[in-house]
Amino acid sequence: MTGNKDAIPALTMTTHDGVSAIPATEWERLDGTRRGQPGYNPFVSHAFLSALEESGSATPETGWAPRHLALRDAGGALLAAVPCYLKSHSQGEYVFDHGWANAFERAGGRYYPKLQASVPFTPATGPRLLSVDLAGKHGAAQALASMCGALDASSVHVTFAPEPEIAVLAEAGFLHRTDQQFHFLDRGYGNFAGFLDSLASRKRKDLRKERERALEEGITIEWLNGSFITEEALDAFFLFYMETGSRKWGRPYLTRAFFSLVAERMGEDVLLVMARRNGRYIAGAINFIGDGVLFGRNWGCIEYHPFLHFEVCYYQAIDFALSRGLGRVEAGAQGDHKLARGYEPVTTHSAHYIRHPGLRRAVADYLEQERRAVARAAEELAGMTPFRKGGRMDQPPEQ
Repeated sequence: MTGNKDAIPALTMTTHDGVSAIPATEWERLDGTRRGQPGYNPFVSHAFLSALEESGSATPETGWAPRHLALRDAGGALLAAVPCYLKSHSQGEYVFDHGWANAFERAGGRYYPKLQASVPFTPATGPRLLSVDLAGKHGAAQALASMCGALDASSVHVTFAPEPEIAVLAEAGFLHRTDQQFHFLDRGYGNFAGFLDSLASRKRKDLRKERERALEEGITIEWLNGSFITEEALDAFFLFYMETGSRKWGRPYLTRAFFSLVAERMGEDVLLVMARRNGRYIAGAINFIGDGVLFGRNWGCIEYHPFLHFEVCYYQAIDFALSRGLGRVEAGAQGDHKLARGYEPVTTHSAHYIRHPGLRRAVADYLEQERRAVARAAEELAGMTPFRKGGRMDQPPEQ
């Protein structure tokens, strides 16, 4: 299971071709990896990452070859880890570098393989430099740069990382990139009615009409969590996922086995929102629950109904989050249509280590311009939210 070994100050670096090579009990000592920890993020849990690998979703055959980084002290204790993959393409990442790859290869370079420090197919911010302390994060950032050369990769891409980790990565020579998502932030609404009250009158009426239209024709909504998630519901959801994913991406990433594994191993962190009509499920969305956050992930349907997507993915997520005291809903990548539904513009961050000096200079220049453009767009979008003047938009979100 062990690949490269390199010495970095006071630590030993190893890479592993499966997260199962690192015992779950050790992995769950690291920040944000275990339910009940402050800042828990379900996507960096041992259960989630192992489900991706064991189900055949993230494997060398799909272009996601695990090369998880582990840092240990002289006594063998795990001090830091990074979920990392050696990649032969740029699919399933949601931070797009196809232009960099094409330009480099036209100039005679070799962009692939590259290293992706991320959670496959998951555009959700969360810890990437998993550690027991800040020193471990610094060690992990340095080790990633070392690992890039040891594996003869062109670059390392740490995507959807929290801002404090971006600062650590910058010290190790990584370039900073920004992008935009739309998140719902609880600003003390209490419940969905309180959220509606914060909206401008016309926006509030539009939202109510959308919800009514979505549930016409006798459609009902179910929340399934923990032991209430059945194989029948998972079968139905997988059908929706394949039907919609095939149209959207051409090749859905996740296998049927993946959904059963996460429901079995971490069902309390999973929420299925399922729409039923005439006695059968017709649409659904899968969400994951972290510390104070609901992460919306995949959606699908086998019947089209106006506004049902907004109801199942956005409004039900807000309703559930407020009922559980979750302060934030992250509804996935892109989609400025979320703005009118009460989701606010939020800047996301990634960091990129480029080995080739010429490519690094070109990318650095591009990212400087891109960061300015993202900041300008954020200012413009912040003025387009549906909240009424003097409403709760001016208040900080609930913690």
